[in-house]
Amino acid sequence: MSQNRNGRIIKALSGFYYVHTAEGQTVECRARGIFRKMKMSPLVGDQVSFSMERGKGMIESIQPRKNFFIRPAVSNVDALVILASGANPITDPFLIDRVAAIAGDRGVPVILCVNKTDLNDGAQLIDIYRHAGFAVYPTSAETGEGIDALLDAIRGKTVVFTGNSGVGKSSILNRFDACLSIETGEVSDKLGRGRHTTRHVELYSLGADTYAIDTPGFSSFDTEQMELVLKENLQYAFPDFAPYLGQCRYHDCAHLKEPDCAVLQALQQGEIEASRHSSYARLYESAKDIKLWELK
Repeated sequence: MSQNRNGRIIKALSGFYYVHTAEGQTVECRARGIFRKMKMSPLVGDQVSFSMERGKGMIESIQPRKNFFIRPAVSNVDALVILASGANPITDPFLIDRVAAIAGDRGVPVILCVNKTDLNDGAQLIDIYRHAGFAVYPTSAETGEGIDALLDAIRGKTVVFTGNSGVGKSSILNRFDACLSIETGEVSDKLGRGRHTTRHVELYSLGADTYAIDTPGFSSFDTEQMELVLKENLQYAFPDFAPYLGQCRYHDCAHLKEPDCAVLQALQQGEIEASRHSSYARLYESAKDIKLWELK
């Protein structure tokens, strides 16, 4: 019986998992049925052990993850790169805030890339998120503006690229390395959204121990299907709220309409962006009836 081998899942597609080994081989694998019983699916980014049976790979075990996301379905990432745009398709700040809150709840740093600056400078998005304390990189996949700065920001890390359809995730990755040749699509002028050209999750090596995971674009509807952050934890998932937490009159302040709320005072004074607090209130409303035991 052959000894199990180790590797990292670099692609998941139609029930098959493609595991890249230290020897440079990529092996197509299925997953043992035990994972279904455990209600655990292998994810791109997982470090796994697999066996070979009649020339086919079989994932036997998954090493403990340092983090994971359901949408996008990835694990063991060092940062989340959210792609946005001030041009068609224009990104709603709520889409950014919902994904950023999920990342913040997991302790994963967020990098915001405002793409398509050749069509629209994205100044409003850039101002909002720099003011909120995010690392923001304006880019143009068309002209190459800002591409080197973004690549420097992710060097030595494993990062996942996510964002609404059509903002240019795949185009940015092709700018990093033209040899990747990832399929890209046009954006509909009429509908104001992109076509889903990326249909699976895949990890790409950019050299220098740098890895980027490309994921399918999402729509406003998709964000409504994303997991919610518990209302008790939500305030901590907004890093721009951090300087004001613990300063409210009530220790259980929800930061919505309570008197002497330090967060609301910061909002009124322009220290917190209005769109950020609006997103917080919207997420709080969605999460307020969810109990911890329901997420088990």
